[in-house]
Amino acid sequence: MTMFHFFNCAILTFGPHAIYYSATPLSEYDTLGTSVKAALVYLGTALVKLVCLATFLKVSENDGFDPYQELLKAVIGFIDVAGLYFALTQLTHRNISQNHKFQAVGLGWAFADSVLHRLAPLWVGARGLEFTWDFILQGLEANANLVLSISLAALGSLMWLRKNKPKTLIPIIYACAGIVATMPSITRSLSKARIGMALPEGGRLRTVHVFEYGFH
Repeated sequence: MTMFHFFNCAILTFGPHAIYYSATPLSEYDTLGTSVKAALVYLGTALVKLVCLATFLKVSENDGFDPYQELLKAVIGFIDVAGLYFALTQLTHRNISQNHKFQAVGLGWAFADSVLHRLAPLWVGARGLEFTWDFILQGLEANANLVLSISLAALGSLMWLRKNKPKTLIPIIYACAGIVATMPSITRSLSKARIGMALPEGGRLRTVHVFEYGFH
């Protein structure tokens, strides 16, 4: 039963990447090499981000909201944009179109993120004796991250690869890219505001605790 739960969560986490590759023209144009290169660039980018986070961020003694620290996390998050820029413009690719290139880069980027951040917790936790929804939610998060990564790669393709883009759309493209790039920091900040619910005797829901920024 535990292995069945593990395989279900693993398929939910990594299956959409394989489905996207096989169901789109990416498989017909053999863009697997481009995805692998993008995944390697992601690993290098993640290492640079880890060094920056360890160097510039201080360990908070409380769980309160620190605007400076959150702003610094968002700025460090733009290292992902620099990594995508390198993957889209500096790597050598096969003779594929611009549309297939950004999809292959976004797919490899998302797959590497799922392997790096979700494979080990999935292997350790999903095979436990106690059932938990955390790993199912983790799989859904990986699916959302796939859409996010391909969207960011598409915006990067419009900014850096397309030469005849309308000038009126340039501010909109950069604004959307900024929102997408900082979205992980935004969601991480919002996730700190938790509302816990418990089911007591009698079957009625009651609020256990509410944690908001600045309230304890």
